[in-house]
Amino acid sequence: MKKQLLILSFLLFSSLIYAQSPIAKGESQINAGLGLSSWGVPVYIGFDHGVHPDITVGGELSYRSYSDKYANVNYDHSVIGISGNGNYHFNRVLEIPKNWDFYAGLNLGFYIWNSPSDYHGSHSSELGLGAQVGGRYYFSDKIGLNLEFGGGNAFSGGKIGLTFKL
Repeated sequence: MKKQLLILSFLLFSSLIYAQSPIAKGESQINAGLGLSSWGVPVYIGFDHGVHPDITVGGELSYRSYSDKYANVNYDHSVIGISGNGNYHFNRVLEIPKNWDFYAGLNLGFYIWNSPSDYHGSHSSELGLGAQVGGRYYFSDKIGLNLEFGGGNAFSGGKIGLTFKL
């Protein structure tokens, strides 16, 4: 009994030591969901690709619409975001089990603000640099829940969505 317990403990400990990022080098995944923002509720779709056991690069496309009152007049706006990102995944370093994924990184994107021609407010299209920190929990080998918080750009706030490994 003691020998079996020792073997079982060794196997469990070994699986934690050799835990790796859920996105291996050469693998890809798609992310989709909703965001949090002071300018409407963004809908997004993104793509991540593993370029190193701990690093992914990817891109994202987002869209949101909202209403704004300026000088006692209501205006309808929309924002389209196109961005690229890079993330470092902490699974291997922190020995996190492979059904979890914790990461942090930077993003750079261009945000296209569409406002009525008679709107005199301060929104304009611009380049945005931001940072994010997030995590995923994989329900299966292919599907996970993603939660991310960020700041520094038009997507400031956070995102929640699903991840699908390809």
